[in-house]
Amino acid sequence: MSSNDNTTAAAEENIPKMRVIRVGTRKSQLARIQTDSVVATLKALYPGLQFDIIAMSTTGDKILDTALSKIGEKSLFTKELEYALEKNEVDLVVHSLKDLPTVLPPGFTIGAICKRENPCDAVVFHPRFVGKTLETLPEKSVVGTSSLRRAAQLQRKFPHLEFKSIRGNLNTRLRKLDEQQEFSAIILAAAGLKRMGWQNRVGQGALGVEVRAKDQDILDLVGILHDPETLLCCIAERAFLRHLEGGCSVPVAVHTAMKDGQLYLTGGVWSLDGSDSMQETMQASIGVPAQHEDGPEDDPQLVGITAQNIPRVAQLAAENLGISLANLLLNKGAKNILDVARQLNDAH
Repeated sequence: MSSNDNTTAAAEENIPKMRVIRVGTRKSQLARIQTDSVVATLKALYPGLQFDIIAMSTTGDKILDTALSKIGEKSLFTKELEYALEKNEVDLVVHSLKDLPTVLPPGFTIGAICKRENPCDAVVFHPRFVGKTLETLPEKSVVGTSSLRRAAQLQRKFPHLEFKSIRGNLNTRLRKLDEQQEFSAIILAAAGLKRMGWQNRVGQGALGVEVRAKDQDILDLVGILHDPETLLCCIAERAFLRHLEGGCSVPVAVHTAMKDGQLYLTGGVWSLDGSDSMQETMQASIGVPAQHEDGPEDDPQLVGITAQNIPRVAQLAAENLGISLANLLLNKGAKNILDVARQLNDAH
């Protein structure tokens, strides 16, 4: 080897290697789009870092012949990703926040909640029913949904329709709608349709970034992604769901709105057939805070979320609002509705 070759090799060795941040995601097209959007933001904020995306399948992606409410597994779309996080095979994972249980496994935390998209549901009709509404669909038309909550709410409002479980990613569900004659319409998340660029077919809506709870370096890296208003809304919603022990096996709904420093939280529970329901709204004074630099606390997590750069008092107020609304419903008899719903869901 010539002296010039030795000099070149030595110079290359002295060039500092770009640090690589490994980002875990599910393999579906929507999951990749969501992850790509988070990574694009991080690249703009940290141009000196390299981000590698590692995609994998989860239990929920593999079991497609059973309704979500029947599988009985709380981490259907997160377990394999969390295993990779635990084994240090990835540094962070991007999820739809709705897929993350309100109680995370030990050692994990949600290090960032991004600005929320439209959290509404959307109805997509079979081509032969374009121009129809749910109200004007023919008697006994079948509407597909993977959510007990959606089915219960809609069955109450549209008793002339039938509701049936439909599984698969967005592409799969839309293909089932278009190519089969079974469904007259399906119910999907508006946010997913928008992210896929399918608005014309018309958390949910929020993305969460999960990291190792003790990995302060990565927590600092992703913490800048926190959207303060979305964060406080999600803390209140997750506190409400956790206190009610809501999940895929019971029809529980929650909605938040922030206006003039007030956080409005509406929550409800339904029987499986929608015939019995209970809904209440509460509010609390919570100004949307500017991010600040208080530094880490001994136990910074609230409902699985770590937000060290958002004032703690605002986070606690949001959590207390969620717990208070859950207690209000429980005191009015919500537990009986939920217990019956769980028993009936387990029996079928």
